[in-house]
Order: sequence, then C-alpha cells, then structure tokens
Amino acid sequence: MNAGNAAAETLRAEGADVSAIQLDICDESSVAAAAARIEAETGLDILINNAAIMDEGGEPGGAAPPPSRVPLDAIARTYSTNVLGTLRLTQQLLPVLLRSDAPRIVNVSSRLGSFGHQSDPQWPGRAVNKLGYSSSKAALNMATLMLAYELRDTSVKVNAVSPGIIATDLNGEGAEALRGRPGFGPPEDGADLVARCALLPHDGPSGRFFGPGGELAW
Repeated sequence: MNAGNAAAETLRAEGADVSAIQLDICDESSVAAAAARIEAETGLDILINNAAIMDEGGEPGGAAPPPSRVPLDAIARTYSTNVLGTLRLTQQLLPVLLRSDAPRIVNVSSRLGSFGHQSDPQWPGRAVNKLGYSSSKAALNMATLMLAYELRDTSVKVNAVSPGIIATDLNGEGAEALRGRPGFGPPEDGADLVARCALLPHDGPSGRFFGPGGELAW
C-alpha cells in the first residue's frame, strides 16, 4: 500500500479527492471487501484493469525458457493475476458500474497477445519469448470481446489497449535497453491512451483493441 498511498497523497496535494484502497485481485475476500467499500462510499464510473505480472519461470534477469520448457506453475501464476484476477474484479464491480451514467471498462493488454501480430513474420515482437504473459493477454483480449458483446445493449463500453513499451517496473531493468525502439515511451504516454478509452463518449466504440497509433488486430 505504500506506493498507492504515496500516489494518493500526491494527487491530494494537487487538489484531487483521492483515497487508496488495498486490494489483492487474486484473493476473493480482498476483492469482495474492496467492491463493498467502493459501492458504499463512492460508486464507480470507470474500471481500468492494469494489474499484471510477467513470470516465465526463468532466472531473474535471465532469458525466459522457450515455450516447450516454460514451467506450468509459472504460467498458472501469470494467469491467476492477468486473467482470473482481472475477471474476478470485473465481475464483482460490474453491478456497481451498471449504476453509472457512463460506465467504462479498460483492460490493459499487449500486442504480445495479438494473434494478428504474432502471426506476422515481419513483426519484431515475435522474438519476445514469453508464452505465459503473451497467452494471458490473448485470453484477456477474448474476455474483452465477450464482455463487450454481453453488454452491447447497455451504456458500458469495454475496450482493450496496448500502451506500447512503457518504462515501468513490469519491464524491470530491461526498460532502459528498450529506449529508442518504436513504441517506447514514459508512463505518461501509456496513461494518455488509457484515459482516452476511459472517457469515450456515449457513441464511442466498444469491443475494440487500441494502441498508440490507432486500432490493433486481435
């Protein structure tokens, strides 16, 4: 919670009415408690699902194992957060979102989970050898599509975004090595794309996948 409290304090200093809520999306009771607090205290207009891990079972700082040797427990840990945790939180908060006038769900995905990109022999991202992470984002993309279809007759907009290669802790020390590549940017760039999808108008798209340059292939 230290990072969350620090972020909330920074925003409060700028005049925002913000509070941090402790939440473990892999824990049913934690999610239920957070959802109950949000429902009781504030309601909810926008859900941004950004929690993710990248656990390929390799040595810290080393190369990830090839798909044929990725430990299954590592893939399970990745799915627990990136897929099941996101679905758990979304399902708990959807009844609260449906009370909003303009509810929005933004799932932070990755082009690594795009079949369109992964099947393109010219796409340089194919060299990124991360089966657990990439397939978890493919699953998240499918969840985005199916939830958008389920909610097509409501005011909820559900979209996925791939912010690009962002200098965050998820990329670890490798972020510096990626500097200068197409799509690399600071967290502010990724946040701008997410914010645009979170603030879509009533006639905006749903069930789409967006990147910094526009719509992406699923």
